[in-house]
Amino acid sequence: MKIAILGSGLMGAALGRVWAQAGHAVTFSYARSADKLARLADETGGAHAPVSQAVQQADAILLAVHWSRVDDVLSQAGDLAGKLVLNCCVPLDEANETLVFGPDTSGAEELARMRPQARWVSCFNTAPSESFAPVLARKGQGPAPHLLTYGDDPQAKRQAGQLIREAGFEPLDAGGLRTGRYAEPFAMITAVLAYGQPGGPALTYRFTKLDR
Repeated sequence: MKIAILGSGLMGAALGRVWAQAGHAVTFSYARSADKLARLADETGGAHAPVSQAVQQADAILLAVHWSRVDDVLSQAGDLAGKLVLNCCVPLDEANETLVFGPDTSGAEELARMRPQARWVSCFNTAPSESFAPVLARKGQGPAPHLLTYGDDPQAKRQAGQLIREAGFEPLDAGGLRTGRYAEPFAMITAVLAYGQPGGPALTYRFTKLDR
């Protein structure tokens, strides 16, 4: 699969590496530094390209930018009609302290309003990037950690689920994009637990339903 990574920060870089290891053709795009894109491409055996070119060639797209950059990157990406877009953005203010939406909408829903022809699936936004490498290293060694996944297109969720499983996680279907109203605050909780508690940031979770 050809995957365009829009954003070269912690999330985009980490997931690009994971999917490159799984054998996908990864193209990195959108960064303040072209050198950083070139380094990521060299590290993974992938490529780097302008946003419009990366999107046009992609079978799947990862949106992994700070919320303040969403308008800019989408303007370069075009209408995204028919494209599978995995969104791992948490809609934070410039200070990275407060969600800019809620409780009556979410970043996931707002993205769908901005590009209604795209096939949106929100995922990876409730797991810190530091967990991706150790999760992949432990793949197949016991129950996989869950990853909340939500979107309005069932086929898109199935396709995203393949990429999630290849990363070593088990997708946990949490409903439609409206779930972002609850999942995005949950992402803030996982960040507090990952970065504010002892033991390091490689946090995962798994929900269990107990028998009666």
